[in-house]
Amino acid sequence: MNVSLVKDLSVYQLVMGVQTPPKPLSLSPATLLSLVRAQIDLLIEQQIAATLWVKLPPDKIWQSELARYQSSVGASSLIYSCQIDEGRKREAGEAGEQGDKGTREAGGQGSPKSSPSSSSPSSPSSHYVPVHLPPDSQMRRENFLMVLSPQFCSLILAHRPLKKRKNKTLGKVNTNKNQPLLIVTTVEGRVIQQVLNSIQQAIAPESSSIPTDFICPTVPQPILMNQLLAKQLLRQDEINRQIITVRTNKLEQQNQELHNKEQLKDEYLKNVCQELRIPLTHMKTALSLLNSPNLKPPQRQRYLQMLNTQCDRQNSLITGFLELVQLEQNLDGTTLELVRLSDIVPGVVSTYQPVAQEKGIMLAYTVPTELPSVWCMTGKLRQIVINLLHNSLKFTPNGGQVWVRARNQGDYVQLEFRDTGIGIAENEIPKIFDRFYRVRTGATEDYGGAGLGLTIVQQLLLRCGGSISVKSKLSEGSTFTVQLATAGNIPRAIATENEL
Repeated sequence: MNVSLVKDLSVYQLVMGVQTPPKPLSLSPATLLSLVRAQIDLLIEQQIAATLWVKLPPDKIWQSELARYQSSVGASSLIYSCQIDEGRKREAGEAGEQGDKGTREAGGQGSPKSSPSSSSPSSPSSHYVPVHLPPDSQMRRENFLMVLSPQFCSLILAHRPLKKRKNKTLGKVNTNKNQPLLIVTTVEGRVIQQVLNSIQQAIAPESSSIPTDFICPTVPQPILMNQLLAKQLLRQDEINRQIITVRTNKLEQQNQELHNKEQLKDEYLKNVCQELRIPLTHMKTALSLLNSPNLKPPQRQRYLQMLNTQCDRQNSLITGFLELVQLEQNLDGTTLELVRLSDIVPGVVSTYQPVAQEKGIMLAYTVPTELPSVWCMTGKLRQIVINLLHNSLKFTPNGGQVWVRARNQGDYVQLEFRDTGIGIAENEIPKIFDRFYRVRTGATEDYGGAGLGLTIVQQLLLRCGGSISVKSKLSEGSTFTVQLATAGNIPRAIATENEL
């Protein structure tokens, strides 16, 4: 048997329309689930054969309660299950979505959504009757369980208010996840009778076989009410324990994440202190040697040069460290601009030409003016070029060669820094972008540096949707390749920041 409502109804409005209506409470979906379970527990324990009018989410966690009742009481029960008509409008998808979210909040036991026909508590029979609601029914934002029997009548009703509009001041909006339900629970016969009468009046004429002579008892039996209250407390306590367990696990996970971050921070600070101590040790040694009375002029000059070199090194360490801290603090403030490589690279190369000539290094560049503009953090493209060109010159011996080349590669522009320098061992290549890491060489020459230049370059590129890679062989040289997104390829800045 199929039943249809030809008139649109709202159970919530019916309840609120009675004289001195019960007061709705703002509660969570978890509380709604505990109330439904307590009601089913009472019906099963007392073996009350009742007629149920229900509209509940189609998820198994809810429908299993109806199946539990029907399997216990059997043929003497009758369930009218209200369903939004999917034939004309896909309102059931909205109801299923709300039910799924409510289920996850209630017990964290989500299950795949199912159609109304497949979510019935048992196989189709005369004891389970679908009730088709109008496609735009006001009940789509409501769930309820109405129990009708001579011994006991009750109504549990949940209404989900419409979402509030975005608060322009706070920039926040209430979502289904944090918005509570308006829940009404009552055993008053007058309220339940009015809801039942209104539903019966809205039933299509061809469904007139539904009994209409049921009268709700005015006063519920005190013993049943005491038992119901006890079961509601037990069910709510069960839900509370589940919530506490979930929250405890979440807090433990957050504590572990904080602990891991603290360990990383401690390790980072330890490395910073060790790196700052190295130039200080060299400077202290040089100062003590300068105090020697028998010091010759060439030796004095060498120790003064050591002091100057180590001061530069420490200054480089502090500058690089502060720049990394600033980058990490300004994750949300990343702004990008469009820049032309032909406006940046030639000027930087010209600045380093005297350094290259002093070492006898051939320095050249090829940057076509027709290359498209690229995205980069505001004012940072010049810094990227300086850091990479400085590295190429520093690790290229006298008489070597350094090239800077740019070319178009689809949605990216590729900027290449190639040198004939000392190269990098294959096992060291994955480490060169780590903080404070400096390439180990067999040469006696101290190349200095803070070991932060490549780290800063990589972080800058990640924040503008770019990338950097390296190929190198010992004694043959290295090639650093930078890719920057062109104007037509908007970088995914948010996704990039999350990867950091």
